[in-house]
Amino acid sequence: MDHSHHHDHRPKEKANDQVNRTRDHLAEKTLHAHEQAIPDKEKLGDTPKDRPAAHPRHGAHPTHQGHDMPADHSGHGDMHEEHGGHSHGDHHRMMIQDFKRRFWISLILSIPVILLSPMVQHILGFELEVPYAGYIAFGLSSVIYFYGGWPFLTGLVEEVKKGSPGMMTLIGVAITVAYVYSTAVAFGLEGMDFFWELATLIVVMLLGHWIEMKSVLGASKALELLVSMMPATAHVIRGGQILQIPIGELQKGDVILVKPGEKVPADGLVTQGESYLNESMLTGESKPVQKTGGDKVIGGSINGNGSLQVQVEHTGEESYLKKVINLVQGAQKTKSETQRLADRAAKWLTYVALSAGFITFAAWLIAGAELDFALERMVTVMVISCPHALGLAIPLVVAISTAVSAKNGLLIRNRTAFENSRNITTILFDKTGTLTQGSHAVAQVVTFGEGISKQEMLRLAAGVEQNSEHYIALGILKKAKEEGITVPPSQSFNYLPGKGLEGQVEGKDIKVVGPTYIKEYTIAVPANAAEEGVETVVYVMIEGQVVGYITLRDQIRPESAEAIRVLKENGIKNLLITGDNERVAKSVSQALGMDGYMANVLPHEKLEKAKELQAKGEFVAMTGDGVNDAPALAQADVGIAVGSGTDVAAETADIILVNSNPQDIASLILFGKATYRKMIQNLIWATGYNIIALPLAAGVLYQQGIMISPAVGAALMSLSTIIVAINAQLLKRQIKR
Repeated sequence: MDHSHHHDHRPKEKANDQVNRTRDHLAEKTLHAHEQAIPDKEKLGDTPKDRPAAHPRHGAHPTHQGHDMPADHSGHGDMHEEHGGHSHGDHHRMMIQDFKRRFWISLILSIPVILLSPMVQHILGFELEVPYAGYIAFGLSSVIYFYGGWPFLTGLVEEVKKGSPGMMTLIGVAITVAYVYSTAVAFGLEGMDFFWELATLIVVMLLGHWIEMKSVLGASKALELLVSMMPATAHVIRGGQILQIPIGELQKGDVILVKPGEKVPADGLVTQGESYLNESMLTGESKPVQKTGGDKVIGGSINGNGSLQVQVEHTGEESYLKKVINLVQGAQKTKSETQRLADRAAKWLTYVALSAGFITFAAWLIAGAELDFALERMVTVMVISCPHALGLAIPLVVAISTAVSAKNGLLIRNRTAFENSRNITTILFDKTGTLTQGSHAVAQVVTFGEGISKQEMLRLAAGVEQNSEHYIALGILKKAKEEGITVPPSQSFNYLPGKGLEGQVEGKDIKVVGPTYIKEYTIAVPANAAEEGVETVVYVMIEGQVVGYITLRDQIRPESAEAIRVLKENGIKNLLITGDNERVAKSVSQALGMDGYMANVLPHEKLEKAKELQAKGEFVAMTGDGVNDAPALAQADVGIAVGSGTDVAAETADIILVNSNPQDIASLILFGKATYRKMIQNLIWATGYNIIALPLAAGVLYQQGIMISPAVGAALMSLSTIIVAINAQLLKRQIKR
């Protein structure tokens, strides 16, 4: 790329700052303006009902666990549509509040139910003489059953309708059987009521769901953030006047004025003016791009110090940014859902509980037992088979792993993807801002001959450069500062548009120019090792003579090599996939010892590459920080955003590396494995005791005088719950840094 100091162009960091500063106050206006520009939204499934923007990447419903929580998990299946104009994030908070409220009310009502239970009184060795105790317990338990248990009852109905029983069915069956049987006991049936079991079961399950939902709050806002990259208004030139209009009113053929520092409001062609545009967050091109008459500009890119007149070519649906939005949307919608382990365990436990319960009931009746005894055995089996610990087995691990990860710089947004990180076989790395720092630093200072020292050449070049805010100027001045050079004043400063700049330093005529200037004036330059494709090259001239050159390049992060090494040790393939040119890509890939690279890649090609690898059976992770990475981040099995990048990348990804440290990717995969192990262990502890408890509760060893009473069943449940809680806590020691 030609080097020019004609206009200031801010480096990527400043561009990010600008996006972040403007995002919040523009987002609402912009969304409205952008929607005006998209008249045919229904075709895209972008109606409020269908819009996946505010949902987690993996599907249409949010999760309380970051997994695919069906709508019925909340007991408010229909509430998952945006209603009343609420965003999904607001709705998710409302659901958390709802579970919280149900939990506290049920907990308070459970206390008297537990104290009134003859079984609890017998276990704890006290006696309460309360008139109508059975009816009071029935009344309080009815409120707990219908109010606290409502999400599980509606969930049971939904799961049965779908023919896919899971956790909701298991809980729903257990609490219904306990409630119906206990009600019959309260009104005269011989036996011992299960009201306290019913109450504690509902309270524990509500607590589990509340913990899960709280730990993953933050539904995806990727599409809204993409839209918010566009300015809300544009300066359009009509009849010789400059009018400010909403971008929704822009039409193809309009000529717009883009002032210094503004975002470009639409795709188009430059008709007048010259400037440098920062497109790094849209295309991945690390260097600011020079734009003059006839060049294309992309809506959402940030203008440097020059003014441009642009003829609008694409608006609304046709715009580059909208196409990226559609890619993200498509990838989010087609994201496969990973069924939760606990649901799978619950599904089988449901079949086991129902079968064991009915078989127990029938067996005792055939054996000649009284109806009330057979019923009590059946209910005991069904209630015991719904373990309290199962409701906490996964949520506790979720809550702890999320918190531990956050403390160590890993923000988990999608639980399913995080747990699946143990399966990653290939990682696609974006370059700019991910493996590299995204800012240009001086790589070489080379002088020709003995006439001048490197320090002296750098000092004179810095003297001219101090008048510019171009990224090359910033890099040279930074190098001069590092070398302890005092930058001399300069006079007669002058831009050489598209070519460089010149000025007088200590009475000498100094020029700092790009290859274009050298070629144009056919200036003889000694053969040199400057890699123009990999590095930005500027030549320093004193009194018309080229005395040397300075190269700048995007620096590789010091941690990148270690990250690649650890991934290779774990048998994970790694590929560089970048919008930058072939020579830059090859240079970085070789420097880090990567398995391969792809250069000049457009956003849709990154997504296609992820799809292509998935089709071959690879489990793909994508890491990136720009808008151009968003579609691939959404498509990949695990999307990992680098924290220093754009909000769009972060909102599309499953996991965000806060410290922008590629080494954290290795930590993430190892911690993902540890988390999954804990979940499996907890599921075994939570359900394993059923192997012993169920046959004993059914009365298999009744002839030998061994039979589990509901009280012993409850004690076993409590023990498994405690083991699960302690085991989850041990996860805190697992993360490797």
